[in-house]
Amino acid sequence: MAQDLSLKYELVMSDQLWEELRKHLFPGDHDEHGAIIAAGVAKTDSRIRLLARNAFLAVDGVDYIPGQHGYRMLTAEFVRDHVLFCRDERLAYLAVHNHSGRATVQFSLADLRSHERGYPALREITRNQIVGGVVFAQNAAAGDLWISDGRVSLESVRIVGRNVEEIFPAPPATPREAPITYDRQARVFGDRGQAILRKQRVGIIGLGGVGSIVCEYLSRLGVGSVVLVDPDRVDATSTPRVVGSSPWDATAGLSGRERASWFRRFFARLARLKVDIAAREARRANPAIEIIRHASSVVEEQVAISLSTCDYLFLAADSMQARLVFNSLVHQYLIPGIQLGAKVPVDPASGKIGRIYSVVRPVLPGRGCLWCNGLITSDGLQQEALSPEERKAQRYVEDDDIPAPSVVTLNALAAAHGVNDYLFRSVGLRVPSCSDDYVFIEPRTGAVRLDSPRRDSDCPECGAVSASRYARGDGCSLPVSTRERHKGWSRLGAG
Repeated sequence: MAQDLSLKYELVMSDQLWEELRKHLFPGDHDEHGAIIAAGVAKTDSRIRLLARNAFLAVDGVDYIPGQHGYRMLTAEFVRDHVLFCRDERLAYLAVHNHSGRATVQFSLADLRSHERGYPALREITRNQIVGGVVFAQNAAAGDLWISDGRVSLESVRIVGRNVEEIFPAPPATPREAPITYDRQARVFGDRGQAILRKQRVGIIGLGGVGSIVCEYLSRLGVGSVVLVDPDRVDATSTPRVVGSSPWDATAGLSGRERASWFRRFFARLARLKVDIAAREARRANPAIEIIRHASSVVEEQVAISLSTCDYLFLAADSMQARLVFNSLVHQYLIPGIQLGAKVPVDPASGKIGRIYSVVRPVLPGRGCLWCNGLITSDGLQQEALSPEERKAQRYVEDDDIPAPSVVTLNALAAAHGVNDYLFRSVGLRVPSCSDDYVFIEPRTGAVRLDSPRRDSDCPECGAVSASRYARGDGCSLPVSTRERHKGWSRLGAG
Protein backbone atom coordinates (compact mmCIF):
# COMPACT_ATOMS: atom_id res chain seq x y z
CA MET A 1 0.00 0.00 0.00
CA ALA A 2 1.33 3.43 -0.92
CA GLN A 3 2.05 5.91 1.86
CA ASP A 4 1.26 9.61 1.37
CA LEU A 5 4.35 11.81 1.47
CA SER A 6 2.31 14.52 3.22
CA LEU A 7 1.70 12.42 6.33
CA LYS A 8 3.70 12.92 9.49
CA TYR A 9 5.81 9.96 10.59
CA GLU A 10 6.71 9.23 14.20
CA LEU A 11 8.39 6.38 16.05
CA VAL A 12 6.73 5.29 19.30
CA MET A 13 8.31 3.04 21.92
CA SER A 14 7.86 2.11 25.57
CA ASP A 15 10.21 3.71 28.08
CA GLN A 16 11.52 0.24 28.95
CA LEU A 17 12.62 -0.44 25.38
CA TRP A 18 14.05 3.08 25.15
CA GLU A 19 16.06 2.58 28.33
CA GLU A 20 17.50 -0.66 26.94
CA LEU A 21 18.38 1.05 23.68
CA ARG A 22 19.74 4.19 25.35
CA LYS A 23 22.11 2.24 27.59
CA HIS A 24 23.41 0.37 24.54
CA LEU A 25 23.92 3.47 22.41
CA PHE A 26 25.33 5.69 25.17
CA PRO A 27 27.37 3.53 27.57
CA GLY A 28 29.71 6.42 28.36
CA ASP A 29 32.52 5.63 25.92
CA HIS A 30 31.62 8.47 23.49
CA ASP A 31 31.72 5.99 20.61
CA GLU A 32 29.19 4.87 18.00
CA HIS A 33 27.00 1.80 18.47
CA GLY A 34 24.30 0.10 16.42
CA ALA A 35 21.00 -1.77 16.65
CA ILE A 36 17.90 -2.67 14.65
CA ILE A 37 14.31 -1.90 15.61
CA ALA A 38 11.41 -3.98 14.26
CA ALA A 39 8.20 -1.93 14.35
CA GLY A 40 4.52 -2.33 13.69
CA VAL A 41 2.79 0.28 11.55
CA ALA A 42 -0.37 2.25 12.32
CA LYS A 43 -1.85 4.66 9.80
CA THR A 44 -4.39 7.44 10.44
CA ASP A 45 -5.61 10.24 8.20
CA SER A 46 -2.81 12.55 9.38
CA ARG A 47 0.14 10.45 10.50
CA ILE A 48 1.86 7.10 10.41
CA ARG A 49 3.18 5.69 13.66
CA LEU A 50 5.99 3.16 13.71
CA LEU A 51 5.49 1.11 16.87
CA ALA A 52 8.74 -0.30 18.23
CA ARG A 53 8.18 -3.97 19.05
CA ASN A 54 11.71 -5.44 19.16
CA ALA A 55 15.18 -3.95 19.60
CA PHE A 56 18.09 -6.10 18.43
CA LEU A 57 21.33 -4.76 19.87
CA ALA A 58 24.40 -5.18 17.65
CA VAL A 59 27.48 -6.48 19.49
CA ASP A 60 30.50 -4.23 18.95
CA GLY A 61 33.21 -5.92 16.86
CA VAL A 62 30.87 -8.79 15.95
CA ASP A 63 27.67 -7.29 14.51
CA TYR A 64 28.84 -3.66 14.37
CA ILE A 65 32.25 -3.29 12.73
CA PRO A 66 34.44 -0.69 11.00
CA GLY A 67 32.68 0.51 7.85
CA GLN A 68 33.79 0.24 4.25
CA HIS A 69 32.50 3.73 3.41
CA GLY A 70 31.81 5.24 6.83
CA TYR A 71 32.92 4.97 10.43
CA ARG A 72 30.88 1.90 11.48
CA MET A 73 28.45 -0.51 9.83
CA LEU A 74 26.16 -3.40 10.67
CA THR A 75 27.44 -6.69 9.27
CA ALA A 76 25.69 -8.20 6.27
CA GLU A 77 24.72 -11.25 8.32
CA PHE A 78 23.14 -9.16 11.09
CA VAL A 79 21.19 -7.12 8.54
CA ARG A 80 20.11 -10.25 6.63
CA ASP A 81 18.82 -12.08 9.69
CA HIS A 82 16.78 -9.15 10.93
CA VAL A 83 15.45 -7.92 7.64
CA LEU A 84 14.10 -11.44 7.03
CA PHE A 85 12.61 -11.37 10.53
CA CYS A 86 10.85 -8.10 9.69
CA ARG A 87 9.64 -9.52 6.39
CA ASP A 88 8.20 -12.64 8.00
CA GLU A 89 6.61 -10.71 10.89
CA ARG A 90 5.36 -7.93 8.56
CA LEU A 91 7.19 -5.25 10.52
CA ALA A 92 9.08 -2.12 9.50
CA TYR A 93 12.88 -2.37 9.55
CA LEU A 94 14.85 0.47 11.17
CA ALA A 95 18.65 0.48 11.42
CA VAL A 96 19.77 2.50 14.44
CA HIS A 97 23.02 4.16 15.44
CA ASN A 98 24.10 7.15 17.51
CA HIS A 99 26.10 10.34 17.08
CA SER A 100 27.65 12.61 19.67
CA GLY A 101 25.77 15.67 20.87
CA ARG A 102 22.67 16.27 22.93
CA ALA A 103 19.82 18.37 21.52
CA THR A 104 20.50 18.23 17.76
CA VAL A 105 21.33 15.36 15.42
CA GLN A 106 21.42 14.61 11.68
CA PHE A 107 22.73 11.91 9.37
CA SER A 108 26.21 12.28 7.92
CA LEU A 109 26.70 12.34 4.17
CA ALA A 110 28.21 8.85 4.45
CA ASP A 111 25.06 7.67 6.26
CA LEU A 112 22.76 8.98 3.54
CA ARG A 113 24.83 7.45 0.76
CA SER A 114 24.75 4.13 2.60
CA HIS A 115 20.95 4.33 2.72
CA GLU A 116 20.81 4.99 -1.01
CA ARG A 117 22.97 1.94 -1.71
CA GLY A 118 21.16 -0.46 0.58
CA TYR A 119 17.57 0.49 1.32
CA PRO A 120 16.01 -0.08 -2.14
CA ALA A 121 17.18 -3.70 -1.96
CA LEU A 122 15.93 -4.07 1.61
CA ARG A 123 12.48 -2.86 0.56
CA GLU A 124 12.37 -5.56 -2.07
CA ILE A 125 13.39 -8.20 0.48
CA THR A 126 10.75 -7.03 2.98
CA ARG A 127 8.09 -7.01 0.24
CA ASN A 128 7.76 -3.25 0.39
CA GLN A 129 7.58 -2.79 4.13
CA ILE A 130 8.88 0.54 5.41
CA VAL A 131 12.65 0.49 5.89
CA GLY A 132 14.87 3.25 7.14
CA GLY A 133 17.51 4.52 9.49
CA VAL A 134 17.27 6.36 12.80
CA VAL A 135 20.14 8.26 14.39
CA PHE A 136 20.05 9.32 18.04
CA ALA A 137 21.88 11.90 20.10
CA GLN A 138 21.34 12.11 23.86
CA ASN A 139 18.09 14.11 23.52
CA ALA A 140 17.45 14.15 19.78
CA ALA A 141 16.53 11.76 16.97
CA ALA A 142 16.30 11.94 13.18
CA GLY A 143 15.02 9.38 10.72
CA ASP A 144 15.31 8.68 6.99
CA LEU A 145 12.41 6.44 5.91
CA TRP A 146 11.97 4.73 2.55
CA ILE A 147 8.31 4.15 1.66
CA SER A 148 6.29 3.23 -1.39
CA ASP A 149 5.87 6.82 -2.51
CA GLY A 150 9.48 7.85 -1.98
CA ARG A 151 11.51 9.03 0.96
CA VAL A 152 10.39 10.91 4.07
CA SER A 153 11.88 12.17 7.33
CA LEU A 154 10.89 11.05 10.79
CA GLU A 155 9.23 13.94 12.61
CA SER A 156 9.79 12.72 16.16
CA VAL A 157 10.29 9.81 18.55
CA ARG A 158 7.74 9.44 21.30
CA ILE A 159 8.62 7.52 24.46
CA VAL A 160 5.65 6.25 26.45
CA GLY A 161 6.09 5.46 30.13
CA ARG A 162 5.99 7.19 33.50
CA ASN A 163 6.15 10.35 31.43
CA VAL A 164 5.41 10.75 27.75
CA GLU A 165 8.51 12.31 26.17
CA GLU A 166 9.02 13.44 22.61
CA ILE A 167 12.39 14.05 20.99
CA PHE A 168 13.08 15.75 17.66
CA PRO A 169 15.98 16.25 15.23
CA ALA A 170 16.39 19.73 16.75
CA PRO A 171 14.67 21.62 19.56
CA PRO A 172 11.12 22.54 18.46
CA ALA A 173 10.13 26.16 18.08
CA THR A 174 8.97 27.96 21.19
CA PRO A 175 5.19 27.51 21.34
CA ARG A 176 2.97 30.53 21.21
CA GLU A 177 1.86 31.95 24.51
CA ALA A 178 -1.07 30.08 26.02
CA PRO A 179 -4.43 31.86 25.68
CA ILE A 180 -5.39 33.97 28.69
CA THR A 181 -8.10 31.37 29.41
CA TYR A 182 -5.40 28.90 30.47
CA ASP A 183 -3.03 31.39 32.13
CA ARG A 184 -3.43 29.98 35.64
CA GLN A 185 -2.76 26.36 34.70
CA ALA A 186 0.00 27.27 32.21
CA ARG A 187 1.84 28.73 35.21
CA VAL A 188 2.12 25.11 36.40
CA PHE A 189 3.21 23.32 33.22
CA GLY A 190 4.15 26.20 30.90
CA ASP A 191 3.17 27.25 27.41
CA ARG A 192 4.77 24.09 26.03
CA GLY A 193 2.60 21.94 28.29
CA GLN A 194 -0.52 23.77 27.15
CA ALA A 195 0.56 23.29 23.54
CA ILE A 196 0.92 19.54 24.18
CA LEU A 197 -2.64 19.37 25.50
CA ARG A 198 -3.92 21.34 22.52
CA LYS A 199 -2.41 18.74 20.15
CA GLN A 200 -3.78 15.73 22.04
CA ARG A 201 -6.64 13.47 21.03
CA VAL A 202 -8.05 11.58 24.03
CA GLY A 203 -10.57 8.75 23.97
CA ILE A 204 -13.20 8.19 26.68
CA ILE A 205 -14.99 4.85 26.73
CA GLY A 206 -18.16 5.27 28.80
CA LEU A 207 -19.79 8.65 29.45
CA GLY A 208 -21.67 7.80 32.63
CA GLY A 209 -20.85 8.91 36.16
CA VAL A 210 -17.06 8.70 35.80
CA GLY A 211 -16.61 9.31 32.08
CA SER A 212 -18.75 12.46 31.99
CA ILE A 213 -16.59 14.01 34.72
CA VAL A 214 -13.43 13.03 32.82
CA CYS A 215 -14.80 14.69 29.68
CA GLU A 216 -15.58 17.88 31.62
CA TYR A 217 -12.06 17.99 33.10
CA LEU A 218 -10.33 17.37 29.76
CA SER A 219 -12.32 20.04 27.93
CA ARG A 220 -11.58 22.62 30.64
CA LEU A 221 -7.87 21.74 30.54
CA GLY A 222 -7.76 22.66 26.85
CA VAL A 223 -7.36 19.20 25.29
CA GLY A 224 -7.70 19.65 21.54
CA SER A 225 -9.79 16.63 20.57
CA VAL A 226 -11.88 13.96 22.31
CA VAL A 227 -13.39 10.71 21.05
CA LEU A 228 -16.54 9.89 23.03
CA VAL A 229 -17.94 6.35 23.11
CA ASP A 230 -21.18 5.26 24.80
CA PRO A 231 -24.31 3.62 23.32
CA ASP A 232 -26.60 4.49 26.23
CA ARG A 233 -29.10 7.22 26.97
CA VAL A 234 -29.42 9.08 30.26
CA ASP A 235 -32.23 8.06 32.62
CA ALA A 236 -33.72 9.53 35.76
CA THR A 237 -31.42 7.55 38.06
CA SER A 238 -28.27 8.78 36.30
CA THR A 239 -28.96 12.53 36.23
CA PRO A 240 -27.42 13.06 39.71
CA ARG A 241 -24.14 11.61 38.41
CA VAL A 242 -23.86 12.46 34.70
CA VAL A 243 -22.29 15.91 34.42
CA GLY A 244 -24.54 18.45 32.70
CA SER A 245 -27.61 16.22 32.54
CA SER A 246 -31.07 17.35 33.62
CA PRO A 247 -34.44 15.70 34.24
CA TRP A 248 -35.51 16.88 30.78
CA ASP A 249 -32.63 14.95 29.23
CA ALA A 250 -34.22 11.89 30.82
CA THR A 251 -37.63 12.86 29.32
CA ALA A 252 -38.63 14.76 32.47
CA GLY A 253 -39.01 11.67 34.62
CA LEU A 254 -41.37 9.81 32.29
CA SER A 255 -39.06 6.81 32.54
CA GLY A 256 -39.07 6.92 36.35
CA ARG A 257 -39.01 3.85 38.59
CA GLU A 258 -42.67 4.13 39.56
CA ARG A 259 -43.75 3.51 35.97
CA ALA A 260 -44.41 0.10 34.48
CA SER A 261 -41.36 -1.55 32.93
CA TRP A 262 -42.79 -1.39 29.38
CA PHE A 263 -43.58 2.31 29.87
CA ARG A 264 -40.04 3.02 31.10
CA ARG A 265 -38.51 1.19 28.15
CA PHE A 266 -40.68 3.08 25.66
CA PHE A 267 -39.83 6.55 26.97
CA ALA A 268 -36.18 5.66 27.53
CA ARG A 269 -35.86 5.75 23.74
CA LEU A 270 -36.65 9.47 23.83
CA ALA A 271 -33.96 10.31 26.36
CA ARG A 272 -30.81 12.12 25.30
CA LEU A 273 -27.70 10.12 24.45
CA LYS A 274 -24.88 10.34 26.98
CA VAL A 275 -22.37 11.19 24.24
CA ASP A 276 -24.57 14.14 23.22
CA ILE A 277 -24.71 15.46 26.78
CA ALA A 278 -20.95 15.09 27.15
CA ALA A 279 -20.37 16.84 23.80
CA ARG A 280 -22.69 19.67 24.82
CA GLU A 281 -20.83 20.25 28.08
CA ALA A 282 -17.40 19.95 26.45
CA ARG A 283 -18.36 22.55 23.86
CA ARG A 284 -19.54 24.92 26.59
CA ALA A 285 -16.24 24.57 28.40
CA ASN A 286 -14.04 24.78 25.28
CA PRO A 287 -15.68 26.03 22.06
CA ALA A 288 -12.55 25.14 20.05
CA ILE A 289 -12.50 21.46 20.99
CA GLU A 290 -12.94 18.81 18.27
CA ILE A 291 -15.49 16.17 19.28
CA ILE A 292 -15.90 12.76 17.66
CA ARG A 293 -18.97 10.94 18.95
CA HIS A 294 -19.83 7.26 18.75
CA ALA A 295 -23.27 6.43 20.13
CA SER A 296 -22.50 2.73 19.86
CA SER A 297 -20.52 0.03 21.60
CA VAL A 298 -16.74 0.05 21.79
CA VAL A 299 -16.78 -3.48 20.37
CA GLU A 300 -17.93 -2.14 16.99
CA GLU A 301 -15.05 -2.17 14.53
CA GLN A 302 -15.24 1.45 13.40
CA VAL A 303 -15.43 2.68 16.99
CA ALA A 304 -12.28 0.80 17.97
CA ILE A 305 -10.48 2.05 14.85
CA SER A 306 -11.41 5.61 15.78
CA LEU A 307 -9.97 5.08 19.27
CA SER A 308 -6.73 3.76 17.77
CA THR A 309 -5.98 7.31 16.57
CA CYS A 310 -5.86 8.64 20.14
CA ASP A 311 -2.87 9.68 22.22
CA TYR A 312 -4.43 8.52 25.50
CA LEU A 313 -7.43 6.39 26.53
CA PHE A 314 -9.77 6.46 29.52
CA LEU A 315 -11.85 3.36 30.26
CA ALA A 316 -14.89 4.33 32.33
CA ALA A 317 -17.15 1.45 31.30
CA ASP A 318 -17.21 -1.65 33.46
CA SER A 319 -17.85 -4.51 31.08
CA MET A 320 -15.49 -7.31 30.15
CA GLN A 321 -15.89 -6.51 26.45
CA ALA A 322 -14.97 -2.85 26.99
CA ARG A 323 -11.94 -3.94 28.99
CA LEU A 324 -10.95 -6.36 26.24
CA VAL A 325 -10.98 -3.74 23.47
CA PHE A 326 -9.35 -1.06 25.63
CA ASN A 327 -6.58 -3.44 26.70
CA SER A 328 -5.92 -4.45 23.09
CA LEU A 329 -5.73 -0.82 21.95
CA VAL A 330 -3.20 0.06 24.65
CA HIS A 331 -0.81 -2.73 23.76
CA GLN A 332 -1.39 -3.10 20.03
CA TYR A 333 -1.03 0.64 19.33
CA LEU A 334 1.20 1.67 22.27
CA ILE A 335 -1.40 4.11 23.58
CA PRO A 336 -1.15 4.80 27.33
CA GLY A 337 -4.44 4.43 29.15
CA ILE A 338 -6.14 4.24 32.50
CA GLN A 339 -9.14 2.35 33.85
CA LEU A 340 -11.36 4.23 36.30
CA GLY A 341 -14.27 3.16 38.44
CA ALA A 342 -16.04 3.14 41.79
CA LYS A 343 -17.48 0.16 43.63
CA VAL A 344 -20.19 -0.06 46.27
CA PRO A 345 -20.62 -3.78 46.98
CA VAL A 346 -23.91 -4.78 48.62
CA ASP A 347 -24.68 -8.22 50.00
CA PRO A 348 -27.92 -9.29 48.22
CA ALA A 349 -29.14 -11.30 51.18
CA SER A 350 -28.54 -8.87 54.07
CA GLY A 351 -28.30 -5.59 52.24
CA LYS A 352 -25.08 -4.85 54.11
CA ILE A 353 -22.63 -2.50 52.37
CA GLY A 354 -19.13 -3.88 51.90
CA ARG A 355 -15.78 -2.27 51.15
CA ILE A 356 -16.46 0.93 49.19
CA TYR A 357 -13.68 2.20 46.98
CA SER A 358 -12.73 4.27 43.96
CA VAL A 359 -10.11 2.66 41.75
CA VAL A 360 -7.54 3.98 39.30
CA ARG A 361 -5.57 1.48 37.19
CA PRO A 362 -2.92 2.81 34.79
CA VAL A 363 -2.46 0.46 31.83
CA LEU A 364 0.75 1.18 29.97
CA PRO A 365 2.49 -0.53 27.03
CA GLY A 366 5.07 -3.01 28.28
CA ARG A 367 3.97 -2.84 31.92
CA GLY A 368 1.39 -5.58 32.25
CA CYS A 369 -2.20 -5.75 31.07
CA LEU A 370 -5.72 -6.42 32.33
CA TRP A 371 -5.44 -10.09 31.27
CA CYS A 372 -2.22 -10.54 33.25
CA ASN A 373 -3.92 -9.12 36.34
CA GLY A 374 -7.10 -11.19 36.17
CA LEU A 375 -9.31 -8.21 35.24
CA ILE A 376 -10.43 -9.87 32.00
CA THR A 377 -11.55 -13.49 32.16
CA SER A 378 -12.86 -15.92 29.57
CA ASP A 379 -15.83 -16.77 31.82
CA GLY A 380 -16.74 -13.10 32.13
CA LEU A 381 -16.62 -12.60 28.38
CA GLN A 382 -18.78 -15.68 27.83
CA GLN A 383 -21.36 -14.42 30.34
CA GLU A 384 -21.62 -11.07 28.60
CA ALA A 385 -22.13 -12.81 25.27
CA LEU A 386 -25.35 -14.41 26.58
CA SER A 387 -28.75 -12.81 26.10
CA PRO A 388 -30.47 -11.31 29.20
CA GLU A 389 -32.81 -14.32 29.30
CA GLU A 390 -29.88 -16.76 29.14
CA ARG A 391 -28.04 -14.86 31.86
CA LYS A 392 -31.05 -14.94 34.16
CA ALA A 393 -31.61 -18.63 33.42
CA GLN A 394 -28.01 -19.35 34.45
CA ARG A 395 -28.33 -17.03 37.49
CA TYR A 396 -25.59 -14.69 36.44
CA VAL A 397 -27.88 -11.78 37.44
CA GLU A 398 -30.89 -11.48 39.72
CA ASP A 399 -32.58 -8.59 37.89
CA ASP A 400 -31.15 -6.56 35.02
CA ASP A 401 -33.48 -3.67 35.92
CA ILE A 402 -31.85 -3.09 39.32
CA PRO A 403 -29.04 -0.53 38.92
CA ALA A 404 -25.78 -0.90 40.80
CA PRO A 405 -25.23 1.58 43.66
CA SER A 406 -23.31 4.68 42.57
CA VAL A 407 -22.42 8.04 44.14
CA VAL A 408 -21.12 11.10 42.27
CA THR A 409 -18.40 11.84 44.84
CA LEU A 410 -16.90 8.36 44.47
CA ASN A 411 -16.87 8.84 40.70
CA ALA A 412 -15.22 12.24 41.09
CA LEU A 413 -12.44 10.73 43.22
CA ALA A 414 -11.52 8.28 40.47
CA ALA A 415 -11.93 10.85 37.68
CA ALA A 416 -9.78 13.52 39.35
CA HIS A 417 -6.99 11.08 40.19
CA GLY A 418 -7.07 9.61 36.68
CA VAL A 419 -7.07 12.95 34.85
CA ASN A 420 -4.22 14.19 37.06
CA ASP A 421 -2.29 11.08 36.08
CA TYR A 422 -2.94 11.80 32.39
CA LEU A 423 -2.11 15.49 32.75
CA PHE A 424 1.20 15.19 34.57
CA ARG A 425 2.28 12.18 32.50
CA SER A 426 1.55 13.98 29.21
CA VAL A 427 3.36 17.22 30.07
CA GLY A 428 6.33 15.34 31.59
CA LEU A 429 5.98 16.45 35.22
CA ARG A 430 5.77 13.10 36.99
CA VAL A 431 8.88 12.48 39.08
CA PRO A 432 10.95 9.42 38.11
CA SER A 433 10.17 7.65 41.40
CA CYS A 434 6.40 7.90 40.83
CA SER A 435 4.88 4.43 40.63
CA ASP A 436 2.30 3.10 38.18
CA ASP A 437 0.56 1.01 40.82
CA TYR A 438 -3.19 0.52 40.87
CA VAL A 439 -4.71 2.93 43.41
CA PHE A 440 -7.69 2.08 45.64
CA ILE A 441 -9.20 5.00 47.60
CA GLU A 442 -11.48 3.94 50.46
CA PRO A 443 -13.48 6.89 51.86
CA ARG A 444 -15.06 4.91 54.73
CA THR A 445 -11.67 4.22 56.28
CA GLY A 446 -9.60 7.01 54.76
CA ALA A 447 -7.18 4.38 53.45
CA VAL A 448 -5.35 4.48 50.15
CA ARG A 449 -4.13 1.07 48.97
CA LEU A 450 -1.61 0.38 46.21
CA ASP A 451 -1.38 -2.78 44.16
CA SER A 452 1.54 -3.39 41.81
CA PRO A 453 0.40 -4.81 38.45
CA ARG A 454 2.07 -7.94 37.16
CA ARG A 455 3.18 -8.78 33.64
CA ASP A 456 3.37 -12.30 32.23
CA SER A 457 6.21 -12.52 29.71
CA ASP A 458 4.25 -15.06 27.65
CA CYS A 459 1.01 -13.04 27.59
CA PRO A 460 -0.44 -13.03 24.06
CA GLU A 461 -1.60 -9.43 24.57
CA CYS A 462 1.32 -7.54 26.14
CA GLY A 463 4.07 -10.18 26.29
CA ALA A 464 7.25 -10.70 24.33
CA VAL A 465 6.11 -13.87 22.57
CA SER A 466 6.15 -13.83 18.78
CA ALA A 467 2.40 -14.29 18.45
CA SER A 468 1.43 -11.44 20.80
CA ARG A 469 -0.44 -8.37 19.56
CA TYR A 470 2.06 -6.05 21.26
CA ALA A 471 3.01 -3.11 18.96
CA ARG A 472 1.49 -4.80 15.90
CA GLY A 473 -0.58 -1.74 14.97
CA ASP A 474 -2.66 -2.29 11.85
CA GLY A 475 -0.95 -5.64 11.28
CA CYS A 476 -3.22 -7.35 13.81
CA SER A 477 -7.01 -7.49 14.10
CA LEU A 478 -8.72 -5.98 17.14
CA PRO A 479 -11.22 -8.14 19.08
CA VAL A 480 -14.29 -6.38 17.69
CA SER A 481 -17.52 -7.01 15.82
CA THR A 482 -17.50 -6.26 12.09
CA ARG A 483 -21.26 -5.84 11.79
CA GLU A 484 -22.40 -2.56 10.25
CA ARG A 485 -24.10 -0.88 13.19
CA HIS A 486 -22.56 2.58 13.19
CA LYS A 487 -25.61 4.79 12.79
CA GLY A 488 -24.70 6.80 15.89
CA TRP A 489 -21.36 8.12 14.57
CA SER A 490 -20.87 11.85 14.14
CA ARG A 491 -18.02 14.33 14.13
CA LEU A 492 -18.08 17.92 15.36
CA GLY A 493 -15.29 20.05 13.92
CA ALA A 494 -13.37 22.56 16.02
CA GLY A 495 -14.87 26.04 16.04
